[in-house]
Amino acid sequence: MPDVPVDPRPRAYATALPPAVLSLALGLWGVRRGGGMWRDEAVSYDMAHRSLPDLWATLGQADAVHGLYYLVLHGLFGVFGGADPLLVLRLPSVLATAVASGTLALLGRRLAGARAGLLAGIVFALLPPVQRYAQEGRSYAVVCMLVVWASYLLVRAVETRSRRLWAGYGAVTLAACLTHEFAVLAVVAHLVALPRTARRTGVRVAAVVGACLAPLVVVSMRQSDQVAWIGGVGAGALLGFGGVALLGIACAALLRGGPLPALALPLLVLPALLLLLATPLKPLYVDRYVLYGHAGTALLVGAALDRLVGARGRVRGAALLAAGAAVLVLLPLAVHLRTPQSRTDDVTAVARALRAAGAEADGVLYLPARRRVWSLVDPGSMRGLRDLALERDPAASHTLYGTEAPAAEIRARMLATARIVVLRDPVGQPLDRTAQERVKRRVLADHFVECGTRRVQGARISVYARPGRC
Repeated sequence: MPDVPVDPRPRAYATALPPAVLSLALGLWGVRRGGGMWRDEAVSYDMAHRSLPDLWATLGQADAVHGLYYLVLHGLFGVFGGADPLLVLRLPSVLATAVASGTLALLGRRLAGARAGLLAGIVFALLPPVQRYAQEGRSYAVVCMLVVWASYLLVRAVETRSRRLWAGYGAVTLAACLTHEFAVLAVVAHLVALPRTARRTGVRVAAVVGACLAPLVVVSMRQSDQVAWIGGVGAGALLGFGGVALLGIACAALLRGGPLPALALPLLVLPALLLLLATPLKPLYVDRYVLYGHAGTALLVGAALDRLVGARGRVRGAALLAAGAAVLVLLPLAVHLRTPQSRTDDVTAVARALRAAGAEADGVLYLPARRRVWSLVDPGSMRGLRDLALERDPAASHTLYGTEAPAAEIRARMLATARIVVLRDPVGQPLDRTAQERVKRRVLADHFVECGTRRVQGARISVYARPGRC
């Protein structure tokens, strides 16, 4: 990223405001998703509603990587507890994405001109992954905002060589890393983008950020079992990353150098690539962990569109036609993203089905135990049902999903129950091999019959009874 002159042109808000307003409108459009909530959001909701001592104790055992975000949500629910909980849960992500869109427009303006910045901000707001996480009660949109803000401060710091701006860059970067530690991969991209004259200062700031982040890294490494569910990288993930990377490289080739590709291309490629390369040692690649890489995508596409729109004749017409077609193609996906069916599961639908199925049952089982998350938001859905495997509930045990009794105890409780509601994953999902999970499946198979099953988004709710009791 070579030194670039300060853009003296006034009215920068004219560049930042349209993308921010567009992003805000898209974020608020269908933000409730028909009242649906998926299981990761349910964890956010539950953690935000724990007392501060319980929350702190839980973070010592699980999910420390999201701890700062949970603390922010805890404060928001404390202030706006009487409002619609789905709005309180998701509004931080909506606002963060709007700020990120506006800030990205300012960054693009500074690197490639006002129109390029405006287009970059608009492209960012329209990207499907950005729209998705703008409406989720998770930390990824907030991290994205902080990385974009840090990138803008970095460019300003390089331009002016101001210690205050370098300090601001370090503070915002640290905030991003504390909100989700994989934001540290953006620091790697920033270091690659720096010109030689600023690299020494950049390394010093990165070292300070790393030192401040180290305690969280130590704690989260002890909790690495939480990401054991991440498997090898599938063909879909590789094609997705490869397609976006090729798009970015093509845009960079069209731009033929300059300060914008020098920053945007590393930001787009490096964080995701580093996670992919780590897969043989420890699978960690999940696209939302590096959502902020799409800031690089938007900068490159926006600048390339600016170059094409500025051309004459057929090139300009083709560029405008392609941009319009892309928006039309993305519209059905944007509509789908605002439905409960766009997520892995729907805890609201599961709670309704559990309440109906449990009306004539005595106990409930979660297969596997972590699917107890489906009842965190609405514990009233299991009123009158005994959780046959539970030893200590999530808050009391300072865990995400509670702790379960020994296998022999679970077996005895099941055999003493006439009718059981069983909450399971859809057919085809891997089965946990712990002693508790094996005994649940064995007792159901040997001593109960399945009376009926309801299928909702991402879950099966079945009623089991002793033979002749259906």
